[in-house]
Amino acid sequence: MIDRGEALRKLALILARFSGLAPLARPFASGIGAILMLHRVTAHPQKPNGVNRHLNIAPHFLDIVIADMKRSGYVFVSIDEAIDRIVARKHTEKFATITADDAYRDNLTEALPVLEKHETPITIYVAPSLINGTSDLWWELVEDIVAARDYIYLPTADGRVRLDCSTPSRKCESNGFLFDYLTQKVREEEQRDIVRGLAASVGVDYEQPRRDTLMTWEEVRTVAGHPLATIGAHTVNHYNLKRLSEEKAYGEMAESAEILNFELGETPRHLAYPYGYATAVCKREVRLAKAAGFISAVTTRHGVLRAEHAEHLHALPRISVNGRYQNLGHIRTMLSGLTTPLANSGKMLVTV
Repeated sequence: MIDRGEALRKLALILARFSGLAPLARPFASGIGAILMLHRVTAHPQKPNGVNRHLNIAPHFLDIVIADMKRSGYVFVSIDEAIDRIVARKHTEKFATITADDAYRDNLTEALPVLEKHETPITIYVAPSLINGTSDLWWELVEDIVAARDYIYLPTADGRVRLDCSTPSRKCESNGFLFDYLTQKVREEEQRDIVRGLAASVGVDYEQPRRDTLMTWEEVRTVAGHPLATIGAHTVNHYNLKRLSEEKAYGEMAESAEILNFELGETPRHLAYPYGYATAVCKREVRLAKAAGFISAVTTRHGVLRAEHAEHLHALPRISVNGRYQNLGHIRTMLSGLTTPLANSGKMLVTV
């Protein structure tokens, strides 16, 4: 199935590059640096054609991106140094910092060797309940559920819904339906029980995606002790904070720092909002992140860093390095800053 939105975004990137606009825009639009966002980094994805394949890039592509950015004049720094550079407002060279969400095991086993080669720091944002197993990688689990049967039955408040999963295109549609249902129609706290119930109904082990792909606490401790790594918080349960009450949203942030301090012996200073898009984080969440004691927080809004972000340290945009745009030309175009206003209704300064 063709993703029309993805096809249009790629066309825009190609046109920007080959028209010569991206190189022309770079001196004026590329800002002071960038925060790169990763999820999975593996040469051996279990589901290379799955609906979540965009979350993965190959280690060799990460290697190529870092090397190319260095040749272009970027210096790679830790998240702490990145924040210091933003606050200092002294920008003699472009800088970048790499972040990764969810603590996938391949960040340790396949990404870290690439980072060691380039002496490049990384910040890994950890949601304790995903590591503990009290929450699930539900988006991966949904894909396994849909793949398991030709038809599945979803109990809803309006009665049981029959989803046709009998062909690849219908499986894709069913994945989309379940994603929308779980993120819009039910409370965040209900997602786990609904998905686990569906998994049981089709004979899928709900713990397998987490076991197969996420770090254990021992592995988190290993990477936390690495000189290139910083551990950040990703809330406790990876809930959409905007869909929670203010008290619960604050608790998700503050308690995640407490748990990580207990497990790792150090309180995280940096936060990544789960999902991070407009319907998941707004000004309230920014205020709560400050109140919870974090010195920075990142979204998934697309954009480069600008000097004005010194006033918006809890609403920082990132450049997503993902499987949809695993092309060096695309990354160069995004780093030029040309796509920042295109993705944000004309705004050059991206916050929330």
